[in-house]
Amino acid sequence: MKNPQLRVLISDVEIQKRVTEIGAQITKDYKEGDLILIGILKGAFIFVADLARAIHRPVRMDFMGISSYGKGTSSSGEVRVTKDLDTSIEGANIIIVEDIVDTGVTLSYLIGLLHNRKPRSIRIAALLDKPERRLRPVQAAYTGFSIPDEFVVGYGLDYAEDYRGLKDICVLSEGEES
Repeated sequence: MKNPQLRVLISDVEIQKRVTEIGAQITKDYKEGDLILIGILKGAFIFVADLARAIHRPVRMDFMGISSYGKGTSSSGEVRVTKDLDTSIEGANIIIVEDIVDTGVTLSYLIGLLHNRKPRSIRIAALLDKPERRLRPVQAAYTGFSIPDEFVVGYGLDYAEDYRGLKDICVLSEGEES
């Protein structure tokens, strides 16, 4: 991408407010039983850390690496596990923590994979949702923000491994040549 331009879509203040609200709702919804947050790497690592701190009850965390994008800006449609869980999830309440629900292809695959491991329940917490891009019927129980079909970076989301450290969520677009 030549001369990339960034435009703030969601500020860090708005993000932190919404993460706190989601954490409070999860705390209310899960009064008992094991609760495991499964953060999807790499994009959700900041969201899962902030969310775990916003949940006021015991919670465990594990991580999975799932790839469907490679280094481009659109999904390849091919899903592969690049890092599996380190612990059993049998009998536990699971919340898959995802940075963005886009086509639903990756999450649909992941839900099927995890369902076979016999958790008590599986829900999704997604920071961002692009419902107009949905190809599979996937619905998040907890959603931060619904956004338009634009390519976004920041707060863990990247373009070719860049921009993850931005505090805001920004639209990335190609700028004019100088």
